Amino acid sequence: MLFRVDPASAVPLGDQIAACVRGALADGTAEPGERLPAARQLADSLGVNVHTVLRGYQRLREEGLIELRRGRGAVIIPGTTTPARANLLERVRELVAEARTLGVADDELLTLLRTELKG
Repeated sequence: MLFRVDPASAVPLGDQIAACVRGALADGTAEPGERLPAARQLADSLGVNVHTVLRGYQRLREEGLIELRRGRGAVIIPGTTTPARANLLERVRELVAEARTLGVADDELLTLLRTELKG
């Protein structure tokens, strides 16, 4: 799995790291059960603080995509993650980022989504 971050981007580095994992799940280059690089190792290779990597991993844990185990590191949760779900999560993140760039408030975005869901 390839991790890339852009320090000049408005997207926080931890979110960029999480997006790399979501993207790898979506395109099939990462699979459930696969172990992610150790936070310290990934931080060194990307030139970022270890806490930045841990924030990205924590976000993935909150989304139910990875499990963080003391002594074993971060592992993509087997059986619960599908490429389609990872792709959907990535597209949602992109939508939120685009809405914020356009100055759309969170409440307004939620209203737009609810309206669309009612169809």
